[in-house]
Amino acid sequence: MLPAVRALLIGTTVAFVSGSASAETLRLLTWGSYAPEEVIQKFKEKYPDIDVEVTFSNNEEMIAKLRATSGAGFDLAQPGFNRVAAAQEEFNIYKPLDLSQIDTDVMDQTMLDRVKADTTIDGETYSVPHQWGTSGIMADVSKAPDIDGWDDLCSSDYAGATSMRLRRTILIGTAFSMGFDPFSLYGDLEAYEDMLDKVSGRLIECKSVVKTYWTGGDDLAALMLSGEVVASETWDSTAYKLYEKNPNIHFIPPETGALGWIDGFSIPRLGKADDAAYKWINFVLQPEIVTLMSDSSGAVAAVKNGVQLLPDDKRAAVELAFGEEEIANIKWAARIQPGVEDLEGMALARIKAATGE
Repeated sequence: MLPAVRALLIGTTVAFVSGSASAETLRLLTWGSYAPEEVIQKFKEKYPDIDVEVTFSNNEEMIAKLRATSGAGFDLAQPGFNRVAAAQEEFNIYKPLDLSQIDTDVMDQTMLDRVKADTTIDGETYSVPHQWGTSGIMADVSKAPDIDGWDDLCSSDYAGATSMRLRRTILIGTAFSMGFDPFSLYGDLEAYEDMLDKVSGRLIECKSVVKTYWTGGDDLAALMLSGEVVASETWDSTAYKLYEKNPNIHFIPPETGALGWIDGFSIPRLGKADDAAYKWINFVLQPEIVTLMSDSSGAVAAVKNGVQLLPDDKRAAVELAFGEEEIANIKWAARIQPGVEDLEGMALARIKAATGE
């Protein structure tokens, strides 16, 4: 029986069912582009006794879903590495990884070391890296050739032609553009709140310049391709995808540094299919699958020579955006401390209220 596919909206479940009563089910909680059907089909060919059930989500929803069930309902999750430790310490939603079952030798050693360092608690590791990318600025360089920083999104030179998403990324990016080092303030909530007050004020002032606030990658793509917006805050992967359609659309690492993220693999505490989870992790780190996955996500796999495994069009876009200097300047996400996201949520609520979003 061919797999049946149902539900395609973020936050809903997409089930791939073989019809075999004896099959094990891997319940995957991941980002929308991290489980393309072609990869699932190839996994099924190799492991016909494992069905794959996918729930599309994001960092906040992953934590909320696992918190609500004390770590039940899913067998493998893919949160950003900097979200793992605080969630584990507060809610106990993950179980330690058995690294002997993961082919870590294929992973980029620097990223593996970073993720392990930030997700190790009492000697136990709770995440390993899967894909990485950055957030920064996307610009149509034929219309906005001078864009080079977060603050340009609020420049009167581009009034009515910029966009951003009102989530924590724009808070962090704007903070860096204002001379703060937000990551260094995570441990001092009073100082962090003071910084957010200043950042909020700046972003509220910016509303007269911003054309619109995007909420999803499809919204942003339409704005850029239509020319309605000439510059925006973005994930680099979105810019890489649009570069193929319009070579004037470039990803611009901000002068203060692109914001680096790494999405990993973590196993929920009450997951029931650990063996299948480890099989999936190792499967998607194979070179052939890495290329298919990167074609879907636009992100770079956290494996050795990951950039070289990108499809040709996306590799060209990455190489156009990042030289050695830009890579060295990436501001990698730091381990979030309890209370930080609560303060950010309040700051974003103030900005949304002031901007009518």
